[in-house]
Formats: sequence, structure tokens, C-alpha cells
Amino acid sequence: MPAAGAVPRGGRLAYNAEMKLISYRTAPGRISVGAVSGDAVICLDEVIASLPLDERALDALALRGMSPSQPSMLRLLFAGPQGMAAVQAFVARDTAAHARLADLQCIAPVPRPGKIVAIGRNYGEHAKETGTATFEKPRIITKMASSVVGPGAMVPIGAAIKPDFEVELAVVIGAFARDVPRARALDVVAGYTVLNDLSARELQFDVSPPQTTFAKSLDGYCPMGPWLVTRDEIADPQSLDLSLHLNDTLMQQANTADMIFPVDELIEYITRFITLEPGDVLATGTPSGVGAFRTPPVWLKAGDRLRLAVSGMGVLEHGIS
Repeated sequence: MPAAGAVPRGGRLAYNAEMKLISYRTAPGRISVGAVSGDAVICLDEVIASLPLDERALDALALRGMSPSQPSMLRLLFAGPQGMAAVQAFVARDTAAHARLADLQCIAPVPRPGKIVAIGRNYGEHAKETGTATFEKPRIITKMASSVVGPGAMVPIGAAIKPDFEVELAVVIGAFARDVPRARALDVVAGYTVLNDLSARELQFDVSPPQTTFAKSLDGYCPMGPWLVTRDEIADPQSLDLSLHLNDTLMQQANTADMIFPVDELIEYITRFITLEPGDVLATGTPSGVGAFRTPPVWLKAGDRLRLAVSGMGVLEHGIS
């Protein structure tokens, strides 16, 4: 029997669940998971806590200090495609009590990913505005998981002098993935969400040595949400419109077709060197229009509001404090 969430040899992962999944806070120290149905949310905690896990998934949760009985988005993702199918069936029966989406305190769909792998200058026009040539291989960056916040967050500028914005398609991994061929790369994807790759540009560009990971990992510098859209809702991740509005002014607009390295190629490349695990997030790069390369530059300031959208994934809104 293949491991939960693993890619079966010669087969495809059967993610057939078309859902929008959220994480939300119900009490101090208590996070729940729900499926969005219109303006209502179906709580999935009971079914998630009952999903079977194989030894690899159990060990991975134990290493994170998590109990298998503790429901969470990560617990669901570690249950693999069988877990998603069980959740889909649960939602289809629609026997659970509903809550109003507007009444819930939503957080990032995956509140604390194992790792966030980001891609630098993955759109041709963005590479051009930075004054650099197109990379021959993906440029790998990381964002620390502690930087993640959810929709509606007020992100503190902190000590940053040149805080900047970057709308991105985020890919949420749903399998243990190593040496995945490009033809099967999307099989390891659980779903997608919207991500703002906030960056303190002075740490990225104005210091020696450059501190790109540090620049992108300040507290709150990774807003994600509003939900995880399961993979089958997105027919083609390379045909999605992206946009970012700053205080109602359109700053970035593009289509994922403009990526230099598409999602499947990124997964193939990354898993040649490291294992991607359920709950890991791949931030696929931003298009042109960021604040740093405008004339004059546009830096975020307290009181700013941002609105980020990706086709089929809703809108991620947050503020700056």
C-alpha cells in the first residue's frame, strides 16, 4: 500500500474533491478547519480527526509535536488523497452544523507550513524591470513559516524602511514528493491560494551581503488566503489572472501563463534536490509592477490597504500598520 499522500508508481493521485477549505480560530489555542459553501462553513474537525494515517505521516506529525487526534489543515493534508475524498463525501452529505463565514476569524489556510519555497524573478517582465536577464534555472528563495498571517491581518512594517508588495500564486503540496517527473508534478498538488510576498527591500538590495530570505521573513510578511482551493477547481494553473490593488490603485496585473518556469517544472526541479511534504507552500513568483522598480519607488506605509486576487481563488485583503 502506498504511503498516505505519496505518489503511487505508475498512477495518479485521485484528488477529485472540488472544495474551498479554510482554517479559523474558535478559541485560544484552538484552530478548526471548514469547507466553504456559499456564505456558510461546514466544520470538518470530526472527519479530519478520524482520517487514517500511515507510518510516514504519523512520524511527520510526531516530529512536529502534533497529535494524530488533533484536527488541522496539516492533519488533513497528511492524510493524502484518500483524506480529501473522505472530506468531500462528508461535505456532500451536508449533515454538519453550519456557521456563517462572516462570523469566523479566518487565518491562513495552512497556518504554519513546514517550509515555504519561493521563486525569484519568475515572470519575464518582472525580471526586465529589475534589470536582470532571465534565469536559466529557477532561483530558489525561502520565507520563514513564522511570517505567515491570514486574510484581514494588519501587517506591521516593523523596522523595515522599504517594505514592498508582490502578488503570487501559492501552491499547497499534498504529498511526500521527491524526484517527481514534470508529467506527474501536478499530482502532488493539494490546492492553491493567494500569497503576498512582502519584502523589506533594503535588506534585499542595500546591504552586503544581500539578505533576501531575511527580507521576506519579517513578522507578518507572508499573508495567505482567503482559502485553499482544491486542485480540481483549477483546470490549468498556467491560465490564471493575478492582480494587486494598493489603496484602490491597480499596481500589478498579469497572467500565470507569463511564468518563465511553470508550476509543474518548478516541482520537478525542486524535488530533484529536496522532498516536498504535505502542507509545504510553493510561492511561484510575482509579475512586474512592484514598488521597488517604479519611478519614484512606492513603499508601503501604515494605513495602506492591499487587495490581491487570483482567478478562481477569491480575494486576499489585508492592511499595513
